[in-house]
Amino acid sequence: MTTAPILDVKGLAIDFDTRHGPARIVDGLSFHVGKGETLGIVGESGCGKSVSMLGLMGLLPNKARVTAGSAMFGGRDLLKLRKRELRQIRGGEIGFVFQDPMTSLNPVLTIGAQLAEPLIYHRAMSRAEARGRCGELLELVGIPGAKARLDSYPHELSGGMRQRVMIAIGLACEPSLLIADEPTTALDVTIQAQIAELVTSLRQRMGMSVVWITHDLALLAGLADRIVVLYAGTIVEDAPVDELYRAPAHPYTRGLLASIPRLRAQGGAKLAAIPGTPPEAGRRPRGCPFAPRCPQVMPVCQSETPRLEAVGGGGHRAACFASARIQESAA
Repeated sequence: MTTAPILDVKGLAIDFDTRHGPARIVDGLSFHVGKGETLGIVGESGCGKSVSMLGLMGLLPNKARVTAGSAMFGGRDLLKLRKRELRQIRGGEIGFVFQDPMTSLNPVLTIGAQLAEPLIYHRAMSRAEARGRCGELLELVGIPGAKARLDSYPHELSGGMRQRVMIAIGLACEPSLLIADEPTTALDVTIQAQIAELVTSLRQRMGMSVVWITHDLALLAGLADRIVVLYAGTIVEDAPVDELYRAPAHPYTRGLLASIPRLRAQGGAKLAAIPGTPPEAGRRPRGCPFAPRCPQVMPVCQSETPRLEAVGGGGHRAACFASARIQESAA
């Protein structure tokens, strides 16, 4: 008997208004997140990772809008809820950790005041009750001298500590799903590892699900259960993490994996790079969007768009006409 996913997204499409008309940024995303699962969403900048999550949460900028799809969470379609209903879920049942804590935290409010806000709003706690819980949350995310830090301002904390505060805010109401939007991008590799380890331990302790957005496939190796690879606003591959590393079925995924620095690389060896750049929003080429950069391109790739289909077993899917041949060469 399979358990229903905690989040089930189907056919998500997001358009941006431009002076030339609407531009499709996210095109038909369909994925799910299982209970207690960590799903990694990876891709280059501008591929639609962050904007797709912001769309689910009703946090898109004014010029962007969701134009199609559904997102079932707890028996409700997030995309059809009123703003007031979505505010009850956002920060309560679904926590969100934003990319840059220095711009996400209010510089003129103390850490305690910002951490208490979701507790007062979603849990109807008094300020005294919320302050006590805030100290516990800072201890939970490993901030030394937690209670004393409640009266600190964001600029008085290091980058790593600010990110821990953001995680504490996301976890304040014990959500069943935590969305972490590139939470380690601005941190050095040591702090990145600490934050990733922290989120993993908290997920196991609290039994929550996690969506981790990143451009770093190496980071996801020890963090995610399953990975979705985005390119130009579409899913090009979706697989369990071990399967994705063992036998990638899309040339874009292979390119991302090849660009990861290796500890045992030969001296002077250059990092592999994917030639070219992703297409501009609203200007995808006909056929496969990756075709202009693909080393495996065939005539069919330039005239037809590949569908996301099963490759082998174990829930591995890829959108490539040459996926079987690519997998064979990677094995």
